[in-house]
Amino acid sequence: MAGATFQTNPVDLSTLLNECHTGKLQLPDFQRSWVWDEDRIKSLIASISRSFPIGALMTLYTGGPVEFKPRIIEGVPEATKSVLPQSLLLDGQQRITSMYQVTLRKQIVETVTPKNKKVKRWFYIDIEKALDPTVDREEAILSIPEDKKLTSQFGREIELDISSPEKEYANFIFPMTDVFYWDEWQDGFDSYWAGDDNKPKRDLFRQFKREVLENFKAYRVPVIALDRETSKEAVCVVFEKVNTKGKALDAFELVTAIYAADGHELRKDWYGDGKNPGRQQRFIEAYRLAGRKEGIISNVSNTDFLQVISLFYTRERRRQAEQAGKQGKELPAVSGNRHALLNLPLAAYKQYEKQAEAGFEKAAKFLHMLHIYQIFDLPYQSQVVPLAAILADIGDAWEHEANRQKLTQWYWNGVFGELYGSAVDTRNARDFMQVPAWLKGDIEPSTVSETLFRPDRLKTMKTRLSAAYKGVNALLMKQGAQDFRSGQAFDHTVFFGEYVDIHHIFPKDWCAKQGISSKIYDSIINKTPLSYKTNRIIGGSAPSSYLHKLETGDSKTPAIQPATLDSYLKSHCINPELLRADNFTAFMEDRQKQLLVLIEQAMGKKAYQGDLQEEGVDLDDETQEAEYTRP
Repeated sequence: MAGATFQTNPVDLSTLLNECHTGKLQLPDFQRSWVWDEDRIKSLIASISRSFPIGALMTLYTGGPVEFKPRIIEGVPEATKSVLPQSLLLDGQQRITSMYQVTLRKQIVETVTPKNKKVKRWFYIDIEKALDPTVDREEAILSIPEDKKLTSQFGREIELDISSPEKEYANFIFPMTDVFYWDEWQDGFDSYWAGDDNKPKRDLFRQFKREVLENFKAYRVPVIALDRETSKEAVCVVFEKVNTKGKALDAFELVTAIYAADGHELRKDWYGDGKNPGRQQRFIEAYRLAGRKEGIISNVSNTDFLQVISLFYTRERRRQAEQAGKQGKELPAVSGNRHALLNLPLAAYKQYEKQAEAGFEKAAKFLHMLHIYQIFDLPYQSQVVPLAAILADIGDAWEHEANRQKLTQWYWNGVFGELYGSAVDTRNARDFMQVPAWLKGDIEPSTVSETLFRPDRLKTMKTRLSAAYKGVNALLMKQGAQDFRSGQAFDHTVFFGEYVDIHHIFPKDWCAKQGISSKIYDSIINKTPLSYKTNRIIGGSAPSSYLHKLETGDSKTPAIQPATLDSYLKSHCINPELLRADNFTAFMEDRQKQLLVLIEQAMGKKAYQGDLQEEGVDLDDETQEAEYTRP
């Protein structure tokens, strides 16, 4: 009988990283480049810090019939290129490269932000947060800019400065570059906090070392090692299968199992029982417009729903603690994170489920009022959670115009501040606490007060990958933009009936013939909502040409008076004279200013006009706009 062609053994993480450093472990050259963003890196660090599994790796011993050209792990010293590897890493490149870059490499890490900007980051662990059982471990993992300072208000305020070892010690912030070899850092920490009075601080670090750092040193990764005799066919099949990801076990499934012990069928609440529709189906149908298969909140997940209930439950616990006289760190956090969901009692679920559902239904109505009609055009799915929680909390108060204006201002600050791209648990909790209080006369919530918009951001919004791009489209429709051909404003009837989408004003073909770069003409400044029929008339012609067609008309389309057409153009923040003159440069400059005014009005504040540049370099969208057209 043939034996197994692989071995399965756990290997110390530190050993694997050292093998990368020395070139013993390399990649097959067909592996794609390392591309992990900073939030996924932080999540990986958090998992290892708690000794949670991060999945198995798969390697192939070299020297057999399958010979791939090797390539060193990104960031490994160039001298290792001459080393013949003992093994090639078939699966696990992103995880291993991330940990190597963050730890053994001891240099700043190039990564990507949720705004799709290439940046340089140092990674740290907040010691006090890591030891706080009420804080989600990912919140304790920090990604810090190159100067090792966290700032707000576009650099005007320094929130955290760890630009020297002494400042790391003072702030209890531990560098990931020392996570395997911490003795020298600990010596400095102990010296900084010397003396009997500071013994509790030194003890705190020792607790951190036992409960967190030791987990890195002791961490073992399951490694499936394919024999060097493995055939090419087997390697291809294995590689194909390990790169097919399954559905992760989420908090909802775990809470379902917990509630089942008390006889409650949570899945039936969400999915229905075959006879009665569940909450998921009710959300699909909520404010669903005629002829559409799904409504604006159809993508609300079961975990999203539990998060809203958790916000209510944890806020009530905090209020009770306040009434009991507790203060500061004694107060439980308001949260909807994974830890909070797994500790959500069944009684709390039953207490708040109807209120939470009503909040999501109100959120659907609110989004329609902003002329956001379909999931495809929703700036942030994640922002629906705090929106629903706030609306569930304030009840009928949202029907008052003054409150709606504030809610709208909060919403657009979140969109144009691009605040809900990832890691939103903390912001959701702050919004839930701060926005209702603001409606009653308290100070502005941080989502409003701390957000600024840069005028040049308009030039880099090119696809629906940007929440702000979708936001501009909605603002134009909300302010009464009229279709160039029909003159109809884009209410929900026209929106769906006329197949409205975001189209170029100066057509792509015309721009390309003029030698204009797609990086310029593809920005939202040169786009606006138009019907399918209007876009067909525009084609690839110069604006002066297609405007003439609209004014002349034909057997199917009546002629439009120039003054009337000018009014349609103005409703899109377009200067008719510049468009008629085919003056692309002047048009772009003028429309940027007009769109900026529209955004400033929505956010309730002026755009940032300072000299400080936003950190990072914009990445070119590899995915073309055409791939993001309406499904």
